[in-house]
Amino acid sequence: MAQDNAAFCGVPEGVPGEAKPPPVPPRWRGASARKRQRYVEKDGKCNVQHGNVRETYRYLTDIFTTLVDLKWRFSLLIFILAYAVTWLFFGLIWWFIAYCRGDLDHLEDHAWTPCVNNLNGFVSAFLFSIETETTIGYGHRVITDKCPEGIVLLLLQAILGSMVNAFMVGCMFVKISQPNKRAETLVFSSHAVVSLRDDRLCLMFRVGDLRDSHIVEASIRAKLIKSKQTQEGEFIPLDQTDLSVGFETGDDRLFLVSPLIISHEIDERSPFWDVSRHQLEKDDFEIVVILEGMVEATGMTCQARSSYLADEVLWGHRFTPLLSLEEGFYEVDYGGFHQTVPVPTPACSARQLAAAAARRDAHLYWSIPSRLDQPLEEAAAAEGGGDPDTPRESNGTLASPEAR
Repeated sequence: MAQDNAAFCGVPEGVPGEAKPPPVPPRWRGASARKRQRYVEKDGKCNVQHGNVRETYRYLTDIFTTLVDLKWRFSLLIFILAYAVTWLFFGLIWWFIAYCRGDLDHLEDHAWTPCVNNLNGFVSAFLFSIETETTIGYGHRVITDKCPEGIVLLLLQAILGSMVNAFMVGCMFVKISQPNKRAETLVFSSHAVVSLRDDRLCLMFRVGDLRDSHIVEASIRAKLIKSKQTQEGEFIPLDQTDLSVGFETGDDRLFLVSPLIISHEIDERSPFWDVSRHQLEKDDFEIVVILEGMVEATGMTCQARSSYLADEVLWGHRFTPLLSLEEGFYEVDYGGFHQTVPVPTPACSARQLAAAAARRDAHLYWSIPSRLDQPLEEAAAAEGGGDPDTPRESNGTLASPEAR
């Protein structure tokens, strides 16, 4: 059937029976072509920077998320500074209380009752602040009951220290447990391909999971990123259009235990309906694919992203099989995960392919007589006296006078 479609649409990619050439690298548009700027990088990072943001106070209203989103070096710096600043701050207050009460002037006076025993300077006040906030309590420095301001400060530091611990430890825990690194083991094929599936042009790419622990409730989406201009003349940069990958049939919900080939059927609802191979080589677009699911080990939501530019879509190629049956199990060979092979594929668009198929079906319909016409013709011949020379239509009725 693929050969028939190729005969209607143009020269196919290959001829059956000939040796298939080895996989070819992606096409290059020439050194003079302008390099397409990616919207989403191959590793999933969004290539968008926010500039001229005047309402920066909004970041402080959600300080927890802001701290979690920081890079590790800044998160560790803030973590260290949060504890160091509180220790120094309360250590300074303990030293100031001892200085105002005159405890530092009666260090050798055993009859004097200080606010904090064995506090003889700022260093000892700083160590006492650390012992109080971390509840170490070595026992050498201890507050006395003759210092009400010290008791109030002790309660305040204990409460504030617990809040700092909860906030900073919570930020570090959320940052460590983020499932971003889980997306590193979710892989996408380096190229997308266009070839025939059941006599229909399909855009396909491959996804896989390298870990033994699976992604639960995995789902896949695809979007076409392409600038366009409306009929009113409005220019929409990087317009996003959904590419159907089986939402209506539920094929977008994946059981990702082995690599899967995700297929987008190019039909009349697809933005590639009028795109042929020649147009694809000159077109400028980006396909962003998004894989989402829950990490089985933690239950947290994970998202992996990748993208394909126009020169990363191979027309007339198909992915090589990876799954093989071994003794008692299935084995996946990830060595050929990105490999494709050329296959015979019409070079025309899906619209032209559908029109060619419709013309072929119509030609076959009118060239092959129906078996249902034979009983009707026999019955009509019996009613008309059996004159075989009487012209009749194929459905058994009398022909028009012009036909006689």
